[in-house]
Amino acid sequence: MKGLCIASAAALVFPMVLAAQQTPAPQPAPANVIIGTFRDFGGHYGGWLMAAFDSIPASKYGYRPSPKQQSVGYIAQHLENANYVLCERIGGITHPTGPRDSLADTVKAMWPKDTLVARLRASLLFCGDAFSRVDDAKVIDEVPSGPLGSGQTAPRVRALLFFVTDDAEHYAQIASYMRLLGMIPPSALPPSALPRAKS
Repeated sequence: MKGLCIASAAALVFPMVLAAQQTPAPQPAPANVIIGTFRDFGGHYGGWLMAAFDSIPASKYGYRPSPKQQSVGYIAQHLENANYVLCERIGGITHPTGPRDSLADTVKAMWPKDTLVARLRASLLFCGDAFSRVDDAKVIDEVPSGPLGSGQTAPRVRALLFFVTDDAEHYAQIASYMRLLGMIPPSALPPSALPRAKS
């Protein structure tokens, strides 16, 4: 009887021991986690920026907390330009330009709200296209860097970092303006309650 109990216990224990000793098959790493991370964070800030600029009334696009700070309209046109510069470097593509693109930033800042919002949205869509053209293997490739025409280069990941941090920095800026205007920034609201103001 004692021998039967030992045999029964062994029959239960040995499979568990053997299973514990077996090394699980390695799982394939998710594809393009680096590019995907930058894309996702850029998407969060890009979405919040669009919601912010959509919700700020057109009559407030000239608003600036103090004379030395940028206006709402100035921030919008700056973001459009910065997105194109950085995403051209990220994706190795160029966006078409026209005569209005060479106007002074101070002139662009005075464009109507609808124009500024549409152009900012187009720049973010361009960035989406740029991200779709690269993968993790290309993050250390040298791409143009520094001032336009400088001939400087840096790893692509530098442009990726600048893209996300620039959008994050300016979202924090515009969110502060919204608070000063008595508005709630999009990131402080549930998605179903994103503000929509009339122009």
